[in-house]
Amino acid sequence: MDRLVYTTLSAATSQEFNRIQLTSDLANVSTTGYKRGNSHAPVSGVLEGPGFRTRFQPLVSSGVEAVDLAPGPALTSGNPLDLFMHDNTVLGVQAADGNIAFTRRGDLRINPAGLLETSAGNLVMSAAGGPISVPADFQVTMTEDGGVYVTDPAVEAPVPQLVGQLMLRDASATGLVRRTDGLYQPALQQLPNGDFASGTEPARVTSGALEGSNVNPVEVMVNLLDLQRSFETQMKIIKSMEELDRDGAQMMSLR
Repeated sequence: MDRLVYTTLSAATSQEFNRIQLTSDLANVSTTGYKRGNSHAPVSGVLEGPGFRTRFQPLVSSGVEAVDLAPGPALTSGNPLDLFMHDNTVLGVQAADGNIAFTRRGDLRINPAGLLETSAGNLVMSAAGGPISVPADFQVTMTEDGGVYVTDPAVEAPVPQLVGQLMLRDASATGLVRRTDGLYQPALQQLPNGDFASGTEPARVTSGALEGSNVNPVEVMVNLLDLQRSFETQMKIIKSMEELDRDGAQMMSLR
């Protein structure tokens, strides 16, 4: 009986974590470049305590949240600072801790210091490993391979000048997990400062468009309803076991 209670309680705990993840996905259904995640997986664990050493129960691992890079819809904006990242392309930025992290958020801007950054305030990193500086009042264009060019609108027939190359990585062969700040990092550390080796697929971007969230709100709502029904069933099982245990104790006391 105790094994059934432990199994049911572990399942209920696992589903609670899943419910948190689904709620987070639903809250970010309109967030630019947001990627749904999978944060928890069942593992086998040994129960502690007298008489439990030989018993294994499903437990929940909740250490990291894997990121699903399935593409979201392309949203045309016409803004040359907006980027749509193709396939498994991710953009390198500087996190608050100073390390390199990655994002699919392509709504870029130029901060007061003249540096290219995301709308979340993270500096965009260049392929050389530093920030990208844009001269004041210059027009910016970005190429498919991540080249950042500027032109002086005061000059007749200006020639575009390369001021930096975006740090683009192909993550098709690298698992990414979500950091606490919402940015991504490789699940297995490969290079210093949070970077990783780009895959074999070309890392490509398109300017003038953004990527919408890849969360399907209808699917998330259905999954939440299924979790709610399953949780109610599990609570009924635990309550039934409690009643059986109480009835058994009463019968033993009458002997």
